Amino acid sequence: MADETIGIVGAGIVGLATGREIALRRPGTRVVVFEKEKQVSLHQTGHNSGVVHAGIYYTPGSLKADLTVRGVALLREYCQDRELPYREIGKLVMAVRQDELGRMENLYERAKNNHVPDLRRVSKDEIKELEPNAGGIAALHSPRTAITDYPAVAREFAKDIADAGGEVRLGFPVTGITNVPGGIEVASGQQRLKVDRLVLCAGLQSDSVARLAQDKQEPRIIPFRGEYMLLKPDRTHLVRGLVYPVPDPRYPFLGVHFTPRVDGTVEVGPNAVLALAREGYRLTKVSPKDLLGLAAYPGSWRMAARHWRTGVKEYRGSLSTTAFMKDAGLYVPGVGAGDVIRGGAGVRAQALDRDGTLVDDFRIHRVGRITAVRNAPSPAATASMAIAEHIVGAVFGEA
Repeated sequence: MADETIGIVGAGIVGLATGREIALRRPGTRVVVFEKEKQVSLHQTGHNSGVVHAGIYYTPGSLKADLTVRGVALLREYCQDRELPYREIGKLVMAVRQDELGRMENLYERAKNNHVPDLRRVSKDEIKELEPNAGGIAALHSPRTAITDYPAVAREFAKDIADAGGEVRLGFPVTGITNVPGGIEVASGQQRLKVDRLVLCAGLQSDSVARLAQDKQEPRIIPFRGEYMLLKPDRTHLVRGLVYPVPDPRYPFLGVHFTPRVDGTVEVGPNAVLALAREGYRLTKVSPKDLLGLAAYPGSWRMAARHWRTGVKEYRGSLSTTAFMKDAGLYVPGVGAGDVIRGGAGVRAQALDRDGTLVDDFRIHRVGRITAVRNAPSPAATASMAIAEHIVGAVFGEA
C-alpha cells in the first residue's frame, strides 16, 4: 500500500540503506528510522575500516557472496554519483608460508566462482612490483578492491530518506514492540508510534531488539572488539594498497592486515578479542548485564571450549604492541612496534548459535509484519545497498 508507514530500528548503514530503498522503490510510503543515539552510524558503521570488499572470501551461493558482488556495483555507482570517496587501491591476499598455498588456491577458486573481477595469482616477484616493501611467497591480487568513507555514505542515505519525506528519529531507544490491530506499535519510554511494518537492523543489539518483537532466541550476539594500530605518518609510504593474510577458514575474521584509509592514514589490524560490553570500544569498559547474558548462553561456553587458545593469543596482542605487530611484520618485513601508535577500535556484532558455531552468512528472516536482520557482520557495509534490496523484497513479499 502506497500510504503505509514502515519503521526501521537502527540507523547504521544497513538500516539507512533499507529506508532509502523503500522510499525510492515505493513512492508515498512513509519511512521512519528509529535510532537510540544522537547521530547516525555511530557504532559498527562509524568504526568501519572503510574497505569495499570484492567478494573473495564468501561461500559461493551464500547471501554474503551474492549480495556483496551486487553491492559493490551499487555502492561504486552511488559514490560516483554523489562525489563520495571511492578509491580502487587493490588488495593483496598474501601467503607467507608454504602451508598457506593450498588455502590460497582454494580461495582463488572460491573467488572465481563468486565472479570477483580481474582477480589473478601473482608470484613473489610480482608482489614486489605491486608492494615493494611486502613479504610473501605468493598472493592473490584483487585490483578492484576499494576504500570509501562509510559514515559519509550513511549520512547521504539519511539525507535521501529525508528528501523523500521520511524521517530519521534520533534519540529514540526502542523499549517496546507490540503487535496491535492493523500494525505494530513501537515504543520508547512513553513515546509511541504505530507502523504498518517493521524492519529490525539493530546491529550490536539485534538479538535484544528481536526479543522485544517476540522473535526466536537464537542466534545471540557476541561482541568482538577489533583493535587497530596506526602506522606513524613517516611510515605510511610502506604500503600502497591493502595487504591481507590468507584467512583461517575456521573463523569469520580475516586476520591482522594493512589498510590505507581515505584520510591518508594506514591502519594495522584488527585483532579479535571478546568485548566485555556490546559497545565496549575500550578494554576497560565492562557491562555486567552483557557479561551475564554471555555467561548464561550455552553457545558461549561451547565456543570458548573450541577456540580458547586463539582467544589467549588475541588478548596477548591486545595487551602488548610487540605481540600485536609480530604477525603483521611477516607481511611488511621490518615494520614493528616502533613504527605504530595505538589507533581506534570497533566492535563486531558476531552471531553465535546455541551449539557454539560462529554464524558466517547473513541471516535475515520475516515473522509476520516484522523482518529481522539477525546477523550482518562484514562485509555488510560493502553489501548494504544489495542487502537493502533483499530486505525490501522480503518485507513486501517480492522475494
